[in-house]
Amino acid sequence: MSSEVVLITGAGRGIGAATARLAALRGYHVCVNYRAEAEAAEAVAAGIRTAGGTAIAVRADVSRSAEVDRLFATIDAELGPLTALVNNAGTLEQQSRLDALDEERLTRIWAANITGPFLCAAQAVRRMSTRYGGRGGAIVNVGSAASRLGSPNEYVDYAASKGAIDSMTRGLALEVAGEGIRVNTVRPGLIHTGIHALGGEPGRVDRVAPNLPMGRGGQPEEVAEAILYLLSPASSYSTGAFIDVAGGR
Repeated sequence: MSSEVVLITGAGRGIGAATARLAALRGYHVCVNYRAEAEAAEAVAAGIRTAGGTAIAVRADVSRSAEVDRLFATIDAELGPLTALVNNAGTLEQQSRLDALDEERLTRIWAANITGPFLCAAQAVRRMSTRYGGRGGAIVNVGSAASRLGSPNEYVDYAASKGAIDSMTRGLALEVAGEGIRVNTVRPGLIHTGIHALGGEPGRVDRVAPNLPMGRGGQPEEVAEAILYLLSPASSYSTGAFIDVAGGR
């Protein structure tokens, strides 16, 4: 079995869970990170182990430095040297226009969608970069097509946070390109996951899907395939790149 070790944040459900399962099938040892949904995350890890893979579930709020430190220390001790990071954890809130947003909501969105990926990427670089004695690796950020579209009247704050991830991807990719680390982003569009319920419209994908060029919403497994491609040697000459998995939107 491969000694590749991947951390997938927010992997108890949706795109994160699909990515964890696919990574395990590809031979990765998987850390399933979660913040609150312990039962779901433990089920993902248990399913991987039942299928013959290696996985642990670790609770940590990735927007908090101390918890990120503990998360990475647990991976070091239980799985070995990290070789891949998928920054997937994120959130959105009730659909709203920008002029109705408040400071508390913005703070929550920035913490989950920007601070978390920055903190995790920093820890990953310290482990994977040849500058620190590592053997290289790959980081894939899960962005959003919203960073291009703006999400007016619904999630301008979410879209802006994902725009920050686009910028971080380019900047970090250039910082560590000579240190054996590739940094890329997958930007999903309308995907059938539970995140839409957080915005108050669980059926949002079904409402919007008929207007998409491909006429349907996407599945988490379709996004996972793009993520695993960017983690793999098949994309060895790609860094600072973006793959949109958005049905043509």
